[in-house]
Amino acid sequence: MSYRGVWTIAEEDQGIIREVSYELLTRGRRLADKLNVELSSVLIGSDITDAELNQLIYRGADKVYVIDDPRLKRFIVENYGNILVDLINKYKPEIIVAGATTSGRTLMPYVAARVDAGLTADCTELDIEEKTKNLLQTRPAIGGNILATIKTPNNRPQMATVRVKSTKPSPANLHRKGKILKIELNSRLIDGRVENIGFKKAEGETVGIQDADIIVSGGRGLKKKENFALLEELAKKLNGVIGASRDAVDRGWISYPHQVGLSGRTVSPKLYIAIGISGSIQHLAGIKTAETIIAINNDPDAQIFKVSDFGIVGDLFDVVPILCEKISEEEK
Repeated sequence: MSYRGVWTIAEEDQGIIREVSYELLTRGRRLADKLNVELSSVLIGSDITDAELNQLIYRGADKVYVIDDPRLKRFIVENYGNILVDLINKYKPEIIVAGATTSGRTLMPYVAARVDAGLTADCTELDIEEKTKNLLQTRPAIGGNILATIKTPNNRPQMATVRVKSTKPSPANLHRKGKILKIELNSRLIDGRVENIGFKKAEGETVGIQDADIIVSGGRGLKKKENFALLEELAKKLNGVIGASRDAVDRGWISYPHQVGLSGRTVSPKLYIAIGISGSIQHLAGIKTAETIIAINNDPDAQIFKVSDFGIVGDLFDVVPILCEKISEEEK
């Protein structure tokens, strides 16, 4: 049996399908259409309703493989990996794409080693090479300074993890039809050596810029660490969070969890305000799916203005206080 078809790995949390699953289907649909093959989504978990499963069909899947069992309520890589390897050996997909999430980054290398497949991690772009039909996997390299395109021509399946928020989910099409295949869990695939006994968030700074609706980001134009207080005031008034360019992080003005761009976080907020950021290619790649981009920069030729929806050419130290003042007036 030859390898054929594109798979995406869906994720769920307490029976609710995570948004990254729909982002992957948008990517997978493009690949499957170029190859003229089926797009399938694989979901491993517990207590998933048919209504949730149908969402995967509505967002682009032709077929959904679901393994639903109480023993799969918590992610354990050995169990999930055994199941995915078993499915691969049985159905032989040509391409498998997962999110570069905590579970995706853990599961995919484990499975790739088991099935002797190539894996490219943290991709920002995926495409099909016209002549060979190989998967072209593009990801940042050398600290985000270049983009490398990688192929795995000799082994199947071709496997990749994709940055979260690097593409927008397609809208649900309630008229789409597809098949949902509910597969019974084979008990021999459960590895009894590992047990999930609880979950504890890591101590330390938690920024959460990838899930924020509003991000106020600062760059080298802020001149020094203390001036980030200007952004904090604006972000607070907008109920947003603070982001930053790599330049600002490298200078020690703010910590890495705030960094936006290829070497930081890819974000997709409703509003992104870039203050004192020139707009390097690496930074722009991290904000391309933002709904609205506002740029404030004193250089009218700054690259950031080429992608912004609204631009203000001026001194940020004059503009930002005025914005804060006007927002305060509107709140009265």
